[in-house]
Amino acid sequence: MKLLLIKYKSVIRFIVTFLGVYAILSVGYHIYLNASDGSIYYPDYLTHLVANQTNDVLNSLSYTTEILPHPDEASLKIIINGKYVARVIEGCNAISVIILFLSFIIAFAGKFKSTLLFGLAGSIIIYVFNLIRIVILSIGLYHYPWRKEILHTVIFPMLIYGTVFILWMVWVNRFSKQLHSNA
Repeated sequence: MKLLLIKYKSVIRFIVTFLGVYAILSVGYHIYLNASDGSIYYPDYLTHLVANQTNDVLNSLSYTTEILPHPDEASLKIIINGKYVARVIEGCNAISVIILFLSFIIAFAGKFKSTLLFGLAGSIIIYVFNLIRIVILSIGLYHYPWRKEILHTVIFPMLIYGTVFILWMVWVNRFSKQLHSNA
């Protein structure tokens, strides 16, 4: 058993670090969500921010758009030219995807500075890509509402998680000291 632990030390360290960081960030995010009472920013600040930025981008693309609180759930409705096309819920703000991304980056850490900078840059890329995803999804749902299932459940999740995967591969192959120290 001891030989197995020694042989797979780096794998075990990765798994424990990944799960630990993921748990800490997830609990922190859960505390943030529970502290958000929705009185100023509905349903919470980050979701509200994403919805407002989506609204701004759609309006800049010549769509008459407004964002309204959903009367039956903690979300914001995206309305384009008077037509309700989508809702922005807490899961649409990309924070859970960023937590997953950061957990991997930290678990497969490189030098402190490169880990910090890549984590920050990757989080920004994921956030911006997610915002663009919501904008394109809203336009797609406005013009092609019958394509809702494939757009929302297949194409756009594949794109956001594909982006995360590409960032992970860049990290592992270019910056992570674990891969390069074991080679």
